[in-house]
Amino acid sequence: MKKSLFGLSENMAAAFAYVGVFVTGIIVLVMEKENKTLRFHALQSVVLFAGLCILTTVMGWLPIINLLAWIPRTLTFVAWLFLTFMAYKGALIKVPVIGDACWAHIHKDQE
Repeated sequence: MKKSLFGLSENMAAAFAYVGVFVTGIIVLVMEKENKTLRFHALQSVVLFAGLCILTTVMGWLPIINLLAWIPRTLTFVAWLFLTFMAYKGALIKVPVIGDACWAHIHKDQE
């Protein structure tokens, strides 16, 4: 198993990118320069969870829509659990739309 960020195995470092939602994603993205798989997990974590955080915040400000703010909160929790677990297992899960865009961005220099 390849060692990577902080001497962790690749799957542990990938799970770390998700465990603190977008905060640990930013840390991994800034510190990891070589491993494209880790950079993908980190970028996907930042884009997904920062977006969901913004959506939840905006929905909380709007009186009528505030009643539906539980939807992105629940989605955030489920996505956090699922992506962290799957990254730990070594799976590369691409969230629809976001995952493909992150993958393309990380691998753009290879085209």
